[in-house]
Amino acid sequence: MTQPAESRPTPLHWKLVIDCANPQSQATFWAAALHYEVEDNNALIERLLELGAVPKEAVVEFHARLAFRDLVAVRHPDDPYDKDSGTGLGRRLLFQRVPEEKTVKNRLHLDVHAAAGERQSEVGRLEGLGASVLRQVKEPGGEWTVMADPEGNEFCVQ
Repeated sequence: MTQPAESRPTPLHWKLVIDCANPQSQATFWAAALHYEVEDNNALIERLLELGAVPKEAVVEFHARLAFRDLVAVRHPDDPYDKDSGTGLGRRLLFQRVPEEKTVKNRLHLDVHAAAGERQSEVGRLEGLGASVLRQVKEPGGEWTVMADPEGNEFCVQ
């Protein structure tokens, strides 16, 4: 049963936060892998710098604009975003710098679904972006390729 538009809750927007060593390289990889866009927070950062709310050391140049040194997000290109801050209001991945390296298997991972019959070409495209194949899986329930992003985070291509 569908609710009338006026009684439906506001659409849910979310972000998956991923710990990493280099947020900029991870954002570049995953934006290309998922056909997402790297968020442009340049205007927000300029305002924060002008107000003295953020030290210059917290900022880097990234894709010819200012970005936070320790946080970079990517968003689905069709989703809304706040024009004043550049922050996405839909499906997002946020990469945050942490001091420790990844040491164990992910507790959460992404599944990338290729078009029918295109899994191998998608795997090749992702390898070209810096991912690596960990193993091929073939089970009665299906086939997929387990891959690792440039920092070793596992994901699957189906």
